[in-house]
Amino acid sequence: MLHFAPNRDIVLIDRLQRAAFDYFLDYSDARTGLVADTSRQGSPSSIAATGFGLSCYPVAVERGWMRRRDAARRVLTTLRFLDGSRQASDRHATGYRGFYYHFLDMRTGERSWNSELSTIDTALLLAGVLTAAAYFSGADPSEAEIRSLAARLNGRADWAWALNRGDTVTMGWRPPGRFLKHRWHGYSEALLLYVLALGSSTRPIAPETYGAYSTAHEWLTIDGAPHLHAGALFIHLFPHAWIDFRGIRDKGMREAGSDYFANTCRAIALQRAHAEENPHGFSGYCRDLWGFSACHAPKGWLQLRDGRRQKLLGYAARGAPFGADDGTLVPWAPLAGLPFAPDDCLEGLSHMLAHYPALLSDGRLPGGFNPSLPGGAREGWVDDRIVGLDQGLAVMMIENWRSGLIWELTRSIPAFSRGLRRAGFEGGWLAPGVV
Repeated sequence: MLHFAPNRDIVLIDRLQRAAFDYFLDYSDARTGLVADTSRQGSPSSIAATGFGLSCYPVAVERGWMRRRDAARRVLTTLRFLDGSRQASDRHATGYRGFYYHFLDMRTGERSWNSELSTIDTALLLAGVLTAAAYFSGADPSEAEIRSLAARLNGRADWAWALNRGDTVTMGWRPPGRFLKHRWHGYSEALLLYVLALGSSTRPIAPETYGAYSTAHEWLTIDGAPHLHAGALFIHLFPHAWIDFRGIRDKGMREAGSDYFANTCRAIALQRAHAEENPHGFSGYCRDLWGFSACHAPKGWLQLRDGRRQKLLGYAARGAPFGADDGTLVPWAPLAGLPFAPDDCLEGLSHMLAHYPALLSDGRLPGGFNPSLPGGAREGWVDDRIVGLDQGLAVMMIENWRSGLIWELTRSIPAFSRGLRRAGFEGGWLAPGVV
């Protein structure tokens, strides 16, 4: 999968990938293995960030950043904690019905911030659990225990219960017994969720649920070609972090003559085109500075550098070409986009670091920045948080570009291939006889 790039680019990418991985060493709890949502002091754990971290340990071993036994020990710590944590319907538990609360106390694992029992964040966690288990395939007792625990954790997620007698999966549940009213219906990061829910060997959902989910997909015609629309970049990228969508197609993609990989390539091109057009006249926007996704920012009416007043959205899912846009960008976009548009992303990364060098803190990129807002430097407003999800996505996508490691691992996991086939995916590496 390696794309040949100038040596200076590979050296830079290696440095940024290593720094992003080190987030999971610096911001995880030694006893529970849980990973902090952000670098802010006192941040609770995000179970999704924990799932990304579990997927990144194989990268660290292959890149020589950690010894295999040390990485296995850290994975085992996390899986043992998750396996032994309390599953109950009260508000102080860690999870229920095999699902986990979105945010957990780093040290105790108890529910934090009155968060919901999250189906999508549990899916991201389980994807990491399964990926780690696929990598640690040796005969060593610790690696055998990783595989045993992973199978048990994945098997106890009651996906059928999460339907709440409906035809699509609910977004979550709150104690003592109330499902959230919203469901995963229409193109979203829940593509990964449906693959794992369909692929469960113990409590799966029926194939018809995937059809109910996909009926709400929003298809657009862009330059005469069908495009499955989602404005925010993370929606396109999260499923790709684990699943190699090149050449495999569900019913909708077969009818469109496309696949999810090509669709994401197009989504990145649309984001770059929006930044170049810059319809709102924000500072810095160009084809080499883009990235519209979910991130934090100030909230309320603020004065921009050019004197205009602009409504800032706070935490919001920004998107392009048809989404919220208040001048705030995610700087991790060119790293996470490398498998899809490597030349464009390398140029974008070079441009961003040349023009906004203060974005880097300990070699890591922040959750977001807004160069249209007044600030001490060209960067304008810069988020003081390093976000675990962003760091994990960067590590995994860089590695998928460099070696295809994560995609190779998940192609070998029955839960992934079974779920894709039950969703109606065909072709490519799913074709009979293809390894």
